[in-house]
Amino acid sequence: MVAAVRLFRYLWAIPYTLLGLLLGGLAALLGATVRRHHGVIEIYGGRAGAAVARLPRLLGFSAMTLGHVILAVDRSALAQLRRHEHVHVRQYERWGPLFVPAYLLSSLVQLLRGRNPYRENHFERQAYALAPARRRASATHEQVP
Repeated sequence: MVAAVRLFRYLWAIPYTLLGLLLGGLAALLGATVRRHHGVIEIYGGRAGAAVARLPRLLGFSAMTLGHVILAVDRSALAQLRRHEHVHVRQYERWGPLFVPAYLLSSLVQLLRGRNPYRENHFERQAYALAPARRRASATHEQVP
């Protein structure tokens, strides 16, 4: 029964996992490191990570999760944000293909209320509450409030 539930969670999140694998595959071609950690594929560094780290603050991020794939600009960002990103993995497992629309809707609601659409996003608040970052991140996405 436990194996069936685990399989369902992976399948429920697979649309975004596939997108993460596609982007991660491109990053790997540009020198990123790929590894598996607690059932999640982690991809970090390389020329793709360096390019993302140089993006303008509004577009940049230190790490992001797509299904069961975590993409990070470098090893340090991944280490800082791993617990936070794993909360997002669990959110993908619960919400499946509805996660990204729900995430965007939460951001839109906060924006319309005059609040910060990232920091006040329900899913980000939950991730920060359940897995506070070990130390302050320096880029915008996954930035400690």
